Amino acid sequence: MDLIDLVILISGLIFLCLWWRYSSTTGGGPKNLPPGPRGWPLVGNLVQVILQRRHFIFIVRDLRKKYGPIFTMQMGQRTMVIVTSSQLIHEALVQRGPEFASRPPDSPIRLVFSVGKCAINSAEYGPLWRSLRRNFVTELITPTRVKQCSWIRTWAMESHMKRLNSEAFDNGLFVEVMSSCRLTICSILICLCFGAKISEERIKHIESILKDVMLITSPQLPDFLPILTPLFRRQMREAKELRKRQMECLVPLIRNRKAFVEKGQNPNSESEMVSPIGAAYVDSLFGLEPTGREQLGEQEIVTLCSEVISAGTDTSATTAEWAMHHLVLNQEIQEKLYKEIVAAVGKDGLVKEEDVEKMPYLDAVVKETLRRHPPGHFLLSHAAIKDTELGGYSIPAGVHVEFYTAWLTEDPDMWSDPGEFRPERFLEGDGVDVDVTGTRGVKMVPFGAGRRICPAWSLGILHINLLIARMVHAYKWLPVPGAPPDPTETYAFTVVMKNSLKAVILPR
Repeated sequence: MDLIDLVILISGLIFLCLWWRYSSTTGGGPKNLPPGPRGWPLVGNLVQVILQRRHFIFIVRDLRKKYGPIFTMQMGQRTMVIVTSSQLIHEALVQRGPEFASRPPDSPIRLVFSVGKCAINSAEYGPLWRSLRRNFVTELITPTRVKQCSWIRTWAMESHMKRLNSEAFDNGLFVEVMSSCRLTICSILICLCFGAKISEERIKHIESILKDVMLITSPQLPDFLPILTPLFRRQMREAKELRKRQMECLVPLIRNRKAFVEKGQNPNSESEMVSPIGAAYVDSLFGLEPTGREQLGEQEIVTLCSEVISAGTDTSATTAEWAMHHLVLNQEIQEKLYKEIVAAVGKDGLVKEEDVEKMPYLDAVVKETLRRHPPGHFLLSHAAIKDTELGGYSIPAGVHVEFYTAWLTEDPDMWSDPGEFRPERFLEGDGVDVDVTGTRGVKMVPFGAGRRICPAWSLGILHINLLIARMVHAYKWLPVPGAPPDPTETYAFTVVMKNSLKAVILPR
């Protein structure tokens, strides 16, 4: 540790001591916060969590049993109010949606990639967020736009099936599900964003960089003890270097598309640009002037397009893999789904987008997958726009309000045999009429709820349904002999399989 680091550390400790002394004397803000575990001086519950060497969700489950459906943790300088009950989640996100629709402050590393929170997910609740979200919904997920861009999914699905054939031939009939699904979803989203068809190698390069962005922006020690941020200069340098690489791989797509739009060219299957002018998300960003900001530049456009690609790729591919995991393990469910698909399109037909909308059992399989394996155990952090209350407790403006939604899908009071994978529950049982948007009530909210619900959730469901229907229609999926699927979870940006699913595929 050099001299400047030592000075920073000593200054930080002095500041924390004064801050703790103030907090101990004054209570550190509004009284009547939800109850929670007593913390240590200076660091609150942060070191206690680290020393347990368990994933945070297991600690939250234990604290829920002790303190009830809403409790507080003091993680360094970050106050976290954790909400776990269906009633309180629905009250906060739906009934009083605008009050809890903001975001807490971002860490310095996150701000590098969000360009000062100029992103739909991270923008504070207000004019900027409304402008960005309204533009996204209008330009990417209206029924007219979805139908106009259906050819992109047709192209990507054809490539997906060819890739499975090739991989099975090379590996001796078995394939790895996740890598192929990620590549397919990523290629769809890149084409939707930039109106371009690019090579698989280039797609993999973009996917790899955006995955690194998600990893480097995950919570780190300075997020909880900002006073120590100067000690993490190396991490900040790495973040800036990664941002440079992110710009280098996406800016050429932006510039090529902009030149294409300015010249008023027609799409050409022999060139990179294949979507007509106005059909790519980035087209709408070139002249956009969101409320409160000037016209968007390349930095902001890279951030917004990266957000679409990253969020859509991980959640959709992860859900598809978990669904196939259960279909491999339960051949009866797989056969029932196959019969529904054949009844809709025939044995030798082609599954189209309008077909999957008429497959109730497919819908039930996907919903049960989202119930058993929600993409995240927590929603993205929320914040109250002003001092308010929830569940009879004070919620100060700006604190991190964390909604632990995975518990809902495990609650035996809400679901019968919640640990079982049983799609039929959504056809005749406790899943009938469940609203996955949480509007009518909260039993499962895989995409969030209220003002901050994922705006592209219906598009994600379409991609998942198409992937599963195409794969089950074309192949019978079986366990690899001697190596059954491993259900162990691990926690990245989404909750993923620790060991990627490998399965034997036999042509139908």
